[in-house]
Amino acid sequence: MHVDDLAARYDAAFALCHDHFEGVLADEPWIQAVEFEAEIPRWYVRFGCDGRDAATIYFDLHQRSLHYELYFLPHPPGDPTALYRFLLERNHTLYGARFSLGPDGDVYLAGRVALEHLDRDELDRIVGVLYESTERWFQAVVRLAYGPLRT
Repeated sequence: MHVDDLAARYDAAFALCHDHFEGVLADEPWIQAVEFEAEIPRWYVRFGCDGRDAATIYFDLHQRSLHYELYFLPHPPGDPTALYRFLLERNHTLYGARFSLGPDGDVYLAGRVALEHLDRDELDRIVGVLYESTERWFQAVVRLAYGPLRT
């Protein structure tokens, strides 16, 4: 692909992300905040959850792809075998994202999409998958990682 084509695709993706995150998505009542860090460039999309106070999706725009991740859970203590099995089983059915471990063992939901496949519908799908996965599985993951809540 020619450098000018890459630049044009990047510029179009930047405009799409800017308009969608800072316009359409920011107006949704379940979105708590949308911020932009120009130096990276990175958007932070923070939403409220039933199972936790909030979660933030980090969207990093690269030359050929949009990377995204959501910090899900700190490194679990003890033997995480049952937790990792649970997460791997969820990966089997997830669309456009996967559970992964960061360098310190923290759990993330992450993914990427090539810029040529990026449009409003794909941005909505990404946000929807990360939101729905957090709502559906956060409490179960906490129980597996830390045991039942004690009252």
